[in-house]
This record gives sequence, C-alpha cells and structure tokens, in this order.
Amino acid sequence: MTIETLTPVLAPALLVAVAVALCIGAARLLRGPSLADRVVAMDMLVVAAVAVAALATLSTGRREFLDVGLGIAVVGFIATCAFAAFLERQASAARRAALPHPPAAGG
Repeated sequence: MTIETLTPVLAPALLVAVAVALCIGAARLLRGPSLADRVVAMDMLVVAAVAVAALATLSTGRREFLDVGLGIAVVGFIATCAFAAFLERQASAARRAALPHPPAAGG
C-alpha cells in the first residue's frame, strides 16, 4: 500500500481527530481559569491548525499548504514566547509588590 491509496481513508479520520483537538482547545481557551491555561490552549490550537495544513497538503497534493503551516507555526511560537515573557514580567511585578518596603528617609 502506498500513501496515495491510504490518503482517501486516512485523511477524513485524521481530520476528525484534529477537529476533536480543536474543540478541546477552544473549550480550554474559553474556560481556562488562568492566563497560563489560555496560552497553552492557544498553543494547542496552533498545533491543530498546522495539522490541518498538513492534512490539506496530503489531501490535495499542493505544497503551498506546507508554507501556510510553517507560517502558522512560526507565528504561534513567537506568540507563545511573548506570552511567556508577559507572564514572567507579571509574576515578577507581583513578587516585588509583596516585598516589604523600607521606611522612607526623612521625616
């Protein structure tokens, strides 16, 4: 069996699996109690979008969808790094706010 003979059978099944992952990721994105949960859910949605692009390439045979998947992956990676930096900065500010302040000089 070659990939050409398996594609009509596998592509719809894999698309259903990706659709389930998209639904789970969207639910976590909407319900996530913290910002970190929402960032992880967004990353999961990016991975599912890349999988859809790969399935589109497999189904149609057009390589342009791989470029789309690569672009989505790069943007998702940069967004995840930016959110991580934001969360770190937010946690750092919260730690500084919790520190006891020295008494003011002069009086």
